[in-house]
Amino acid sequence: VSGTAAEAFAAQWIEAWNSHNVEEILSHYDDDAVFLSPVAAQRVGNGRVVGKQALRNYWSAGLSAQPELKFDFDKVLVGFQALTILYRNHRNQSVAEIFEFNDSGKVVRAYACYV
Repeated sequence: VSGTAAEAFAAQWIEAWNSHNVEEILSHYDDDAVFLSPVAAQRVGNGRVVGKQALRNYWSAGLSAQPELKFDFDKVLVGFQALTILYRNHRNQSVAEIFEFNDSGKVVRAYACYV
C-alpha cells in the first residue's frame, strides 16, 4: 500500500462510517474478511466477526444503536500490504484500526484497538 493509496482508503473509509453507509463500509472488505475487536466481544460475546454477512449484521446493529457515531481522522500509517488508521470516535477515545489487504486490495483482516 502506497502513501497515496493509504490516504485515499482512509478518507473513503472514514466517510463511509460518518455517513453510516454499511454497504459502502463493506465495499472495502473481502467476502471472508475477519474483524477482531474488544467491542465485538462485549456486544456479541465473541471478539472475532467472520465474513461479510456477519460484519453487515454486526455493524448495522452498532450503527442503529449509536446514531451519534462519528470518526475524526488523525493519521494513516503505511505497512506492507497493510495500513493503520488513527482516529477519535464520538466518545473521544483514541482508536487504531489495522487493516491487512489481499492482492485485490480488499481487507482480509482488521483489528480495532482502543485506549
